[in-house]
Amino acid sequence: MAQDVIEAPTAIIDLKFKTTTVFPAGETFIIEADYFGKPLPEVAWLKEGKEIDKSTTRMEVKTTLTHTSLVVSDCVRSDGGHFMLNLSNIGGTTTVPVIVKVLDKPGPPDGSIKVKVISAEKCNLHWNPPVNDGGATVTHYVIEKRETSRVTWTGVDSQVEGVSYKVSKLVPGKEYIFRIAAVNKYGIGDFLETEPFIAQNPYTTPSAPSIPVASAVAGDSIVLTWERPTSDGGSEIDGYILEKRDKDGVRWTKCNKRRLNDLRFRCTGLTEGHYYQFRVCAENAAGLGTPSEPSDYIKVCDVTYPPGPPTNLKSPGHSRSTVSLSWSKPIYDGGSAITGFVVEMKEAGEEEWTECPTSTGIVDTNYTVRRLRENAEYNFRVCAVNAAGAGEFADLPESVVATEKVEPPEIELDQSLRKIVNVRSCSTLHLCVNIRGNPEPEVKWSKEGGSLSERAQIEVTPSYTELMIENVNRNDTGKYVLVAENCAGSKSAFINVRILDSPSAPTQLQVKDVKRDSAFTSVCSDCVRNSYKIENLQEGCFYFFRVLAVNEFGCGLPVETTDAVKVAEVPLSPGKITLVDVTATSAKLTWEKPDHDGGSKITSYMVEMQTEDEDLWTMCSESRALEVTIEGLIKGNKYFFRVSAANEKGRSEPKLLPAPVTVKDNSVKPVINLLCNSFSVKTGNDLKIDVPFKGTPQPTVEWRKDGIELKETSRVNVQTTETSSQITIKDATKLDVGSYEVLVSNAVGTTSAEFSVNVFERPGPPCDLKIDEVSVDFVSLSWEAPIYIGGCQISNYVVEKRDTSSTFWQCVSGTVARTSIKISRLTQGVEYQFRVAAENRYGKSSYVESDPVIAQYPFNPPGPPIDLHVVRASKNAIVILWGKPETDGGDPILGYHIECKDQSNSCWLKCNFTNLLDTFLEVTGLTEGEQYDFRVIARNAADLFSAPSENTGPITIQHDVEPPKIVMDDLFRQVVVVKSGDLLKIDADISGRPNPTVTWQKNGRIIGAKGRVEIHITKMHTSLVIRECVRKDSGQYTLTLQNAGSATSKTITCKILDRPGPPAGPLKVSGISAEKCCLSWEPPMEDGGAEIMHYTVEKCETSRVSWTLVYDDMMATTCKITKLVKGNEYLFRVKAVNKYGEGETLESDPVKALDPYTTASAPTDVEVTSASADSMTVSSFTLTVPYSGKPTPSVTWDKVDVDLRVRGLINTTSSVSSLTVEQATRDDSGKYVVKLQNPAGSASLTLSVRLWTKQQLKYILN
Repeated sequence: MAQDVIEAPTAIIDLKFKTTTVFPAGETFIIEADYFGKPLPEVAWLKEGKEIDKSTTRMEVKTTLTHTSLVVSDCVRSDGGHFMLNLSNIGGTTTVPVIVKVLDKPGPPDGSIKVKVISAEKCNLHWNPPVNDGGATVTHYVIEKRETSRVTWTGVDSQVEGVSYKVSKLVPGKEYIFRIAAVNKYGIGDFLETEPFIAQNPYTTPSAPSIPVASAVAGDSIVLTWERPTSDGGSEIDGYILEKRDKDGVRWTKCNKRRLNDLRFRCTGLTEGHYYQFRVCAENAAGLGTPSEPSDYIKVCDVTYPPGPPTNLKSPGHSRSTVSLSWSKPIYDGGSAITGFVVEMKEAGEEEWTECPTSTGIVDTNYTVRRLRENAEYNFRVCAVNAAGAGEFADLPESVVATEKVEPPEIELDQSLRKIVNVRSCSTLHLCVNIRGNPEPEVKWSKEGGSLSERAQIEVTPSYTELMIENVNRNDTGKYVLVAENCAGSKSAFINVRILDSPSAPTQLQVKDVKRDSAFTSVCSDCVRNSYKIENLQEGCFYFFRVLAVNEFGCGLPVETTDAVKVAEVPLSPGKITLVDVTATSAKLTWEKPDHDGGSKITSYMVEMQTEDEDLWTMCSESRALEVTIEGLIKGNKYFFRVSAANEKGRSEPKLLPAPVTVKDNSVKPVINLLCNSFSVKTGNDLKIDVPFKGTPQPTVEWRKDGIELKETSRVNVQTTETSSQITIKDATKLDVGSYEVLVSNAVGTTSAEFSVNVFERPGPPCDLKIDEVSVDFVSLSWEAPIYIGGCQISNYVVEKRDTSSTFWQCVSGTVARTSIKISRLTQGVEYQFRVAAENRYGKSSYVESDPVIAQYPFNPPGPPIDLHVVRASKNAIVILWGKPETDGGDPILGYHIECKDQSNSCWLKCNFTNLLDTFLEVTGLTEGEQYDFRVIARNAADLFSAPSENTGPITIQHDVEPPKIVMDDLFRQVVVVKSGDLLKIDADISGRPNPTVTWQKNGRIIGAKGRVEIHITKMHTSLVIRECVRKDSGQYTLTLQNAGSATSKTITCKILDRPGPPAGPLKVSGISAEKCCLSWEPPMEDGGAEIMHYTVEKCETSRVSWTLVYDDMMATTCKITKLVKGNEYLFRVKAVNKYGEGETLESDPVKALDPYTTASAPTDVEVTSASADSMTVSSFTLTVPYSGKPTPSVTWDKVDVDLRVRGLINTTSSVSSLTVEQATRDDSGKYVVKLQNPAGSASLTLSVRLWTKQQLKYILN
């Protein structure tokens, strides 16, 4: 009886080759081994994973039936490495590794030598150690050089221990080559050479800057600007030299004494009326470059222009809601004094700039922007303003994030500054103070009771500030205050300075007790007397007074009264008093100024009132305005009012309102007279809409767009008067399309009007272009209409095509009315691309293109048959069975072709010569004892053949078939437990005839020998070895044996003890509100072989990188998160913990802490149809609730004992739900509950509705 005897290859090799084998260079080494196996194994020798070519010089492979050897003659360094003997037959593959090291001189340095030229005389060399060190440590390197014009090499250094070297003493202009060799104890290795290079400076003088441009011309100066040179010569620009030439002269003279670092310079000392030319040259390390072309002649005269941009704009500090800005005045003031500054800001990503609001304007060179959103990113810019208008903006170089910093400023005063600082007149005052703070504090010097001298020079650095005043005089005496401020706080200190000089003018000269014939003055100074009585003054005249102080240095300066002093009196009574408006609780009065203010400015007006039945006058208002609204009056009462004027001399006689005021309600609800509710404009044009209204008291106006408060920009502005409100839209775009609403409100009520704005322009591109059908000569396309149609209907579509080998588009049709088309007359086999554009009366949209498609029949070859196997075998026949292909290629399968080949023939022969419809076949006429291989090919109705199926493998034709059998140790019948990092080994004895095919599977998937997994198979035994086990190695391992007789398998369950895997996701976030939410998850799929003890829960704001621990001992798989910050976005993560430690994390998607609902809007469309003493009928009312959620939640309305689906009308969209109750009565009062539900959680809102009685309704309507 014929039998197959299969033995896997084995090899026996000398024990010395089990470890690294060392050979000296120049010797011959031999690696030999004995081998066995049935059938005879194929022998291959490999080096570094590649088979050794038998024609390789100095290497010879000798092989007999049982012995093989590899001989390497005169070995060199490159012959070392990893050798491998590979033996293979049908029983398996065996490999024997051998590591050989050849002791020799080292190889050349790895890679290339990098040369960095420092100057014309120096350069740096960098290289890598050699890949092959010759079996010994590299001790040092040898460096040599030569000029390319010579052939001899010159030594540079023969004992270089590092991998870099600095070469000096090169000859400028010469071309050099360097070479480097490594040295070990066996000698000097091969040299590695550099590319030739020339010893020269890596930079030259810069090119010429641009021609200077005059940006501002004054009477004796000109501001000039220029651009950087196109080339800096390879070295950074150190500065610029500006030169000028008078039209009447020939010499160029320097404008700047020191080198300029800016691209702008104010040239002073010019003669008014003269003409000048200017040129500029740049300077770097190589020296001055060529000068620019001279400018045109410029006449020096006074001209006023807008100022230049502010300089040195920076942000010295910021907090969570503020950003501090500081800057310096522009270099060029435009010929007019700077009157103020304008600060604008915008959030990063936005287009529109917004002016920062100020109440008094910005005069100083610093400003703090307030009311910013925390963690928001902002951009800022500043411009100066003079008499000619606003100048150019200076942008803050980087955006600023509104975050908090906590290091307040500190000021350290020297001991000498803590006392009074005495300085002689005409000397120089120096005050130097150390400061610190983070962010860098903003420093401000001031003088108490006055302003700093124009001679004051202030220098500020991060560590100190200095105040210097040259040629001081008596006016510089005083207390100097230093304030250091940043977003974390402020710090101030003062220094007393005394200037030794003749006395200054006395201070606080005042005139008191002015009478008809005298005036008494009081002066606060160091004099013994500070008052004097002046007599014999003439009534009605104006007088000036002045006082001088005298000390040992002489007579000081005088101080004078700023205004003439006149004998004054109390003012006359106010003029006409008018009653403007009366409501149920208030009255509004206006009056005129007195005819004469008594010679002194009116300081206030006092309003008093008196009821009809009282004698006492009560003060109800005191202000400087000429009008007042008096609140808190009682309806139906009568009141008298009077007004008095007051100045510094006293109070005038009161002026009485002629008639008493009866308090009653004259209020009228606002009324809007909008003539049209739809407006249209063409894109780019301006649109103005005027909305007239009236109402008492004066209403306020609010504008909304698409339900959101309208934000005014530079294009969209709203102007409101007492009778109308006008919106102006400049350069209309599609962003202005929408529904606009005007709300006019006063104390009586609110009235609104809506209108729509439509902008006409060309449409957007069509959407979702699809290829529906492809054939040999036509293609069917379909698409969706554009999302944006440009304000008017789409008139037609334009369809074009092109051959992908060409760039020319050919029009298919320009008048397509529908959103689909069938394109015919295509060429078979040609690849086409199509595009479609929409068109309306204002133009054609951009095109949307399809993917390339080939014009061909829509049929493909079928897939290969599957699951081919032998069902039964006998001594001259065999039955094979297979499954249908997974795909038929678009046409039904018509039949199969079966092919076979024996082991002695390499050609496949047909087993059936007619079409086979079944998925099985009995193959007869086979030779007993021979081995055959089979495969199947499918054919479909398009006459296309599939690829062959997988082969059955060699099948021996014989009667003696023994089913496969697996024998395992009893310990594998239980769960096999292995600790993480240990070795897992599963052994089994196997048998069967013919020899069965062995397959190992894990959790139903076939595994192979790879990485940590080793599979050993012999004729009688197989084993699975997994080294350094980890948690994912847990599972069910299945050993399957299959031969022609049958198949058998056994399953072994393994558990790896390790930390658990991540909890089963997703991590669900539900019940989200502004302050809390709920998390839920599932236990881990892999528990690491131990019970889960608890879970760790953490949270993180998406704007931060650190995680915050919420729970570290959560036992359940749900938890509640509290103390969230409303509006912030959060991430959550959960880790399982067992006795082996914490597992992997499961992370949620980002969620925002927001309530899932808003307050309900007021009921609308309420109408009373009938009313009695205790009841009424409201025709209908509507409750509207906006909501949000993802996915869109389901909405239900509930009321106790009422089915609202019958009683009311419920209307729900994706974001709003409303309930309308028709023919409402008082029984419809009560609580209405809205419930929201989606997979993430639920929410509810209770609305209370109350219907009033007739008397209550009357009161409300009044």
